[in-house]
Amino acid sequence: MLHLLRKQIACSAGILLVLLTASAAHAQFWIREGLNRPDHDNYLYYFGISLAYNTSYLHTSKNEHFLENDSVLVANPGAKGGISLGLLATLQLTPRWSLRSNPQLIIGGSKYFTYTLKNPARGESVTETRSMPSTIVSLPLHFKFNSDRIYNFRTYLLGGIKYDIDLASNSAARNAENLVKLRKYDFGVEAGIGFNFYLKFVTVSPEIKFSSGLTNIHARDPSLKYSSVFDKLQSRMIFITLNLED
Repeated sequence: MLHLLRKQIACSAGILLVLLTASAAHAQFWIREGLNRPDHDNYLYYFGISLAYNTSYLHTSKNEHFLENDSVLVANPGAKGGISLGLLATLQLTPRWSLRSNPQLIIGGSKYFTYTLKNPARGESVTETRSMPSTIVSLPLHFKFNSDRIYNFRTYLLGGIKYDIDLASNSAARNAENLVKLRKYDFGVEAGIGFNFYLKFVTVSPEIKFSSGLTNIHARDPSLKYSSVFDKLQSRMIFITLNLED
């Protein structure tokens, strides 16, 4: 789990470094080109769209009886990539602060577990993978803190809450012998950093965001061997987003 988390953070840090380098280069170019849309920060509200790549995995807490399990030896979470499409609506509260809504549909990014199972017949272990596809409607609400605008460039920080609805939830499945059931609803917090580039007709904003679920989404069933080894399961996501705003 720690290896997975370090890999996710290292990847995100690398992408953020590339964004910062590109930001500096483009800021220098746009300084020479003149000021675009100088009245934009006076708008009370504005709208946009977002396109993101995300990775999703589950933070696990093993059940207290896991070590007593005689069939499942190891259970490790894994992460897969997906994409999300969303809408943006921003309300300016002050020159520094704004409130942003970003409802989005998250497609793909299925979660999975890799199990090492004991095979008594052969006296050896076998490895199996159990996937949990997801299609999530996410409803985040963020506060943004904006830096000073430097010609056609600005940095911002964001933080807020989210409410997720998993349309592919398997919590109501009946034939669940080989499943890990996940609940349909989740609540969590988000934080990130982004960069505004003011073009003549649109604002382009690359952004990186970390999302952490606070709810235990595991619908645990002690009679299921793949599910009973876990106590709590909490969602974790990392988003690399490109926002386009009017």
